[in-house]
Amino acid sequence: MVSASVTVPSGAAALRGDLEIPVGARGVVLFAHGSGSSRLSPRNRAVAGVLRRAGFGTLLLDLLTAAEEDEDEATGRHRFDIGLLAGRLAHAVDWLEDRTDAVGLFGASTGAGAALVAATERPRRVSAVVSRGGRPDLAGDALPLVACPVLLVVGGADTQVLDLNREAARRLSAPHRLDVVPGATHLFGEPGALEGVAELAAGWFTEHLG
Repeated sequence: MVSASVTVPSGAAALRGDLEIPVGARGVVLFAHGSGSSRLSPRNRAVAGVLRRAGFGTLLLDLLTAAEEDEDEATGRHRFDIGLLAGRLAHAVDWLEDRTDAVGLFGASTGAGAALVAATERPRRVSAVVSRGGRPDLAGDALPLVACPVLLVVGGADTQVLDLNREAARRLSAPHRLDVVPGATHLFGEPGALEGVAELAAGWFTEHLG
């Protein structure tokens, strides 16, 4: 079992991450957090735990530096820069090349848009994408270019985001599925909702990763 705090280079930035790879892992899932979140997100950490029990490694990564996070407290400029976030995810995929043969991306909120763009930038390395309450619409013109299988998971009570996911799904040409968790809101805080997301993600990566 590999378990380490790591630093992933991306241009001039050094990104903090937590890497855990069980013995015999069939691949590594790289997490792309949503706006205002970080690698310490309790929701993504809960999902990561389920994925590790299913036999996958996980890399929870801060896509912004500490200085950028401080700046964003006032401006919010970086956290919605999908091109910047996607580029950093692509660099993290490159960094994982010597550590695993298969990479999946798990994106939450705005991180889902960045994950889908990153998948188009590394089409031979990214095997599958899962979006949790995500904004795949933020991938824009990259949506039809995504080649790997995509799972979109949205809460049934998160009506605005559900509409955005339905529209994004229509623009995807890759194999994809939209799963709605009945009664769940944006953060899947209802009893059993987040656990349901984690099981759906584990099933998707089991089918398509490694």
